[in-house]
Amino acid sequence: MSSLHIRGGTVVNADRQFRADVITQDGKIVAVGEGLATPAGATVVDAGGQYVMPGGIDPHTHMQLPFMGTVTMDDFFTGTAAGMAGGTTTIIDFVIPDPQENILEAYKKWRGWAEKAAGDYSFHVAITWWSEQVRKDMGTLVNEEGINSFKHFMAYKNAIMCDDETLVNSFKRSLELGAMPTVHAENGELVYLLQQTVADMGIMGPEGHPLSRPPMVEGEAANRAIAIADVLNVPIYVVHVSCIEAAEAIARARARGQRVYGEVLAGHLVIDDSVYRDPDFATAAGYVMSPPFRPKGNQEFLWRGLQSGNLHTTATDHCTFCAAQKAAGKDNFAKIPNGCGGVEERLAVIWDAGVNTGRLTPSEFVAITSANTAKLFNIYPQKGSVSVGADADLVIWDPEGSKTLSVKTQFSKGDFNIFEGRTVRGVPTHTVSQGKLVFVQGDLRAERGVGRYIKRPAFNANFAPMALRAEALKPTAVER
Repeated sequence: MSSLHIRGGTVVNADRQFRADVITQDGKIVAVGEGLATPAGATVVDAGGQYVMPGGIDPHTHMQLPFMGTVTMDDFFTGTAAGMAGGTTTIIDFVIPDPQENILEAYKKWRGWAEKAAGDYSFHVAITWWSEQVRKDMGTLVNEEGINSFKHFMAYKNAIMCDDETLVNSFKRSLELGAMPTVHAENGELVYLLQQTVADMGIMGPEGHPLSRPPMVEGEAANRAIAIADVLNVPIYVVHVSCIEAAEAIARARARGQRVYGEVLAGHLVIDDSVYRDPDFATAAGYVMSPPFRPKGNQEFLWRGLQSGNLHTTATDHCTFCAAQKAAGKDNFAKIPNGCGGVEERLAVIWDAGVNTGRLTPSEFVAITSANTAKLFNIYPQKGSVSVGADADLVIWDPEGSKTLSVKTQFSKGDFNIFEGRTVRGVPTHTVSQGKLVFVQGDLRAERGVGRYIKRPAFNANFAPMALRAEALKPTAVER
């Protein structure tokens, strides 16, 4: 493989930033330091005046997802390629088995779909039902396939929603295996009831979507999941935290010393619920996702969560449906396929709204866009670090470059952009994946099928407290 010499930039890691050259060889970083000699035959990239950072890791995407009777526009090739255009080099997607579907078979199906990926990828596996076979197959996924996180949908009644019995069984099994349970925190019973209530009021357009999923619906589910995790002594990761109620639940638990981690979507940091009141159906429906965008006051609270360390990662929930697919809910908001894009825009939006405003330092930006995800899901420092021995996944970042985000210029195959018309300052000029330049000054060079499946080891061996707690949960002789 070819060698790269990235010269004259400022390296930014989660812990510090410093002037240094970076040299890559055979897909790995082999040298980081000032004034390095250029290896014979190496391609030289001038990073003067720019930052050299770890490639973004998006821990929450849905490529090629079958959902609500249709399939997302972006598959694993187009979705990972779009990510590269925005500086993201790795995604963690979701295997979502149908109820009663064998979870190993579902995993194999998703692995097959992902073989076309341009960038590296991994998977969370959703637990959508429970049986002794599911329990056994979770062990196979962890021990043989490198899965160390399991997703639980507390919403979507009559589809993939987990009841509390399934949560308890799966959380307990995750603890035994050294895996991390993750939750989509919305009370599915309340959502189902409120959807009917809102419809009975004659509200059938997209404006009904946030009315049927108010913040407390999310807050209740987050509290419940956190309480179950606390009783079982298992860490828990709450995806797409969108409101004060859920963020406060996480902060309270962490103040008690509980291992709870929170993820925020780029969209929830900058977009509010006024978008659902747009008189054009296609525009309003384009923003329909769950949890919905919230009243503006929630945004500052989410930023504070990232600043304080109570929220840890940023994602997109990239799940692109076109206008024709969204039109399935033209007469009933509950039938609008849920999902928005963002894998391409996440880094620029968060840099512009976070670093440029003083909310985040460049190192904090790296923490919440790559390093924290790599640490939480046990692939650090292979990913999320500009250091010798790490994967050569890098983004060269021009803090003064600007771009107006638009569906007209995006690489994603969706026909809608939730950040339409937003001008951002701070953009990627080059993206490096596996040591190859895959995006250069607007030229996307993604290759179909070169992405690698990244195994993520269980935490048993290097996260002793989990193993100790599992032992503590075994019944005593008297209890037996």
